[in-house]
Amino acid sequence: MKLSVDGTFLLKLICLTFFVGVQSNDGETSKEWFKIEGKVQAPDAWARLNPDWKLHTYVLIDGGEYRAFLRDDASFSVSVPSGSYVVEVSNPTVFYEPVRVDINSKGKFRARRINHIQPSAVSQMTYPLKFKPGMPYRYFQQREQWRITDLLFSPMVLMMFLPLILIFILPKMMNDPETRKEMENIQMPKYEMPEMSEMLTSLFGGGDAKKTTKSSGSKGVVKRK
Repeated sequence: MKLSVDGTFLLKLICLTFFVGVQSNDGETSKEWFKIEGKVQAPDAWARLNPDWKLHTYVLIDGGEYRAFLRDDASFSVSVPSGSYVVEVSNPTVFYEPVRVDINSKGKFRARRINHIQPSAVSQMTYPLKFKPGMPYRYFQQREQWRITDLLFSPMVLMMFLPLILIFILPKMMNDPETRKEMENIQMPKYEMPEMSEMLTSLFGGGDAKKTTKSSGSKGVVKRK
């Protein structure tokens, strides 16, 4: 009797589990699906050099949860339920800006740019989506090339030539003669040279002359009593 009761309870539990699973599957399949459509553009020159670029380009939704390939005309279509999705184009050569697409339960679409700095800022885009090419990827750092401007604008060259420019060119640009004369005096100061007679006097007879002048000056003074 006890075994029959336990068997009946186990059978009911299995039936209940199966019924709940069927209901959940019916609920998932009853969701309405909508198509995200768009087109991917490529640079003309690059597309001519790489005619098979569509084979290497994929459309990823939410990081690859849904994936689509491009048609011959570079268009795509992905079926998804209602919700908010991030749509991005994956290409190994060209960068494409990702787009967020919001789909409500009534099937209304809204496409907007992704702004990580200001998530609340909404910048709507046209729908169906149009992905325009951006900058190409650079996997290797470009080697620096020598240029004449690097030499001209180097600190050492500027320190050498800038004072020369100020000395020779700036006075010529001044129209005022007085200002020009002041600049010339500042740049090339004239040192006062002593006369030849004074030099000879100081060399040969300067000492005696000083003594005579001092002695004569002392004799002329008379002490008062």
